[in-house]
Amino acid sequence: MLSSTLMACSSTDDEDEATKVAELPEITQQFKVDTLWSKNIDGIDGYFSRLKSTVAYGALFSANRDGDVYAFNIDTGKEQWHTDISALKFKSGFFDSRKSAMLSGGVVAGMDKVFVGSENGELYALDAKTGDLLWQSEAKGEIIAAPAIDSGIVVVNTVSGLVKAFDAKDGKEVWSIEQEVPPLSLRGTSSPVIASGGVLVGGASGDMTVYMLTSGQEGWTTALGDATGSTELDRVIDIDSSPIVFGDKLYAISSRGSLAAIDLRSGRIVWKRQYSSYRSIALEGNNIYITDIKGHVYSIGRINGLEQWSQLLLTNRGVTGPVVVGKYIVVGDFEGYLHWIDKETGEMVARHQVDNSAIYATPIVDKGIIYAESRDGDIEAIKTP
Repeated sequence: MLSSTLMACSSTDDEDEATKVAELPEITQQFKVDTLWSKNIDGIDGYFSRLKSTVAYGALFSANRDGDVYAFNIDTGKEQWHTDISALKFKSGFFDSRKSAMLSGGVVAGMDKVFVGSENGELYALDAKTGDLLWQSEAKGEIIAAPAIDSGIVVVNTVSGLVKAFDAKDGKEVWSIEQEVPPLSLRGTSSPVIASGGVLVGGASGDMTVYMLTSGQEGWTTALGDATGSTELDRVIDIDSSPIVFGDKLYAISSRGSLAAIDLRSGRIVWKRQYSSYRSIALEGNNIYITDIKGHVYSIGRINGLEQWSQLLLTNRGVTGPVVVGKYIVVGDFEGYLHWIDKETGEMVARHQVDNSAIYATPIVDKGIIYAESRDGDIEAIKTP
């Protein structure tokens, strides 16, 4: 009995250590950032969401879960237009409670339009100048990842494994492909990436596949990891982060598998390293920056995949994917903090709190300005000195 008790205690201690959230580390604040403007759009509450803003046409386009889509002037934060998709979708009386449009994938801009998807499998296209709803189309399965647009075609990757292409002008179907989905997968999908006439899509089975943009014909498929283990949970190897294309190679990572450099033309793996992540990755010059499933941030050589430094002080803090801002890497965490990390050394040099409801999505950067948003819907435009 004593042996069993000690073993149980030891197991509990191990589990507690694995899930223990790191305290906010003490740092020497090397600079203070400037908040240029801030807005609130109500956010996503406690739901899982990949909604995040995008910058295009001199505006920041943002959306919340309930169905509000906004355009803000990027210099002043002034609202340019606001469209309530929920009101357009659900005709209700004055005393009826509002129904959520369940927006969950986007926001993406292109061809003078703004695109956003929903958990109901609907893709909406709004006029980027006015916010008018131009068209809406349906796909089988939830759209919880940002669409991709290029050459007049917009592509979505759904939770059900359906990859579907629409004509960006009118929303008519161009082609669709059904990918195999394993019995158990993570709550998330990879946003498609369009490059060199192909659509690169990461799947729930751990495969990276390229389809021809105009026809949907499959080019090649490469596995980033092997589904090993005795249970379905052990065999989860989703690719939930978008690949990055640089030159003749693409770089992708799976949730329980590998970070890999892949030849864009043939699908051949050039190098592969053991890292696991479902967050977006960043690339600048010869360096790749990733946040793994534990919240550890790494700098990895793009040419050979060798680790250059690691930052382990944000363990289990719900750390976002990294973005590059000047001399720094910036990530957010579950308490609403942004952390600036020296990209040469991995040292944490500054932090700033947007609010206390969590930075849930990887911040975006445009012309050196960071746009970060929280679960409660607080958006800040932040300048790094």
